[in-house]
Amino acid sequence: MTDAGQSRVRVSIVGASGYTGGEVLRLLLGHPHVEIGQVTSESSAGSYVHALHPNLRKVTNLQFVSATALEPADVLFLALPHGEAQKRIDAYSQLAKYIVDLSADFRLRDPAVYQKYYGEPHGAPDWLDKFVYGLPEISREALRTARFASGVGCNATASILALLPLVRAGLVDTARPVIVDLKVGSSEGGATASASSHHPERSGAVRTFAAVGHRHEAEVVQALGLKDVHLSITSIEMIRGVMATAQVFAAPGLEEKTLWKAYRGAYNAEPFVRIVHEKAGIHRHPEPKWLAGTNYADVGWEMHPETGRIVSLAAIDNLGKGAAGSAVQCMNLMLGFEETAGLTFPGLHP
Repeated sequence: MTDAGQSRVRVSIVGASGYTGGEVLRLLLGHPHVEIGQVTSESSAGSYVHALHPNLRKVTNLQFVSATALEPADVLFLALPHGEAQKRIDAYSQLAKYIVDLSADFRLRDPAVYQKYYGEPHGAPDWLDKFVYGLPEISREALRTARFASGVGCNATASILALLPLVRAGLVDTARPVIVDLKVGSSEGGATASASSHHPERSGAVRTFAAVGHRHEAEVVQALGLKDVHLSITSIEMIRGVMATAQVFAAPGLEEKTLWKAYRGAYNAEPFVRIVHEKAGIHRHPEPKWLAGTNYADVGWEMHPETGRIVSLAAIDNLGKGAAGSAVQCMNLMLGFEETAGLTFPGLHP
């Protein structure tokens, strides 16, 4: 059932009522190798999916079921609140050979680091090493043989993709701190938060999520081997999207061609990362609004040769490349499908 040349795989989504679960469902409904088994929601069991995800009206007649009625499947996507998947991971692993968890429960390898950033001991520490970090740009080969893939933090995803070319090329002065400023849309707060308190289309307010000590710092450190990383997150008048502005220092005298070589070396073969670094025109730098609904990440940079200062930019859709898109990309790799299957929507302009 899990070979790309055979019949479709049965996929169920646990916790499909939220934004990320709904986004996974939207992508999988158009996937050429997937049939949807069940979608769960405790509060909306018995309701049609389109009651919560109106974009799926007349696309599917699925109804939510309780997780207590969950049946075996080939793949389970877990789109539960943080802390919930680890409570029942043993049971979920008995229901499906492959699991992709979109929460933060299995992103970090070290239980002590998890406790530091999430404020409580991990409920299933023996499972941490079984999960592969679910960002294909850094974990592709491991994902090809994995049964379990973790989620990726949306802010961590943008930060990692901004910094990865510079780290791989050895251009970062690690004796100096790495600062990443992130501007994010209201959907980062989840469906409840967005519905109740975030109305960026009607409000002029700017709301800071985390000025210091953001949890996604731990993912950036783990993924890139950097030590002195600092993220700050600000919500702006946008619903979907993350814009990361990472500031690092290299040796003075850095040439533009060196950066081109670093970014091309990191991303020319990547199906979902695009270099946006133009000298003319109106679209010279990455912009999140062109990425809504996609699994693409746009990256670019500016530099100051005299000081060695580099500003590296990365834009994503937090629900796409920052969550559901990468999750489906992981599944494709794990099951041997074409990596881009179900993920080729290019976005809208204007």
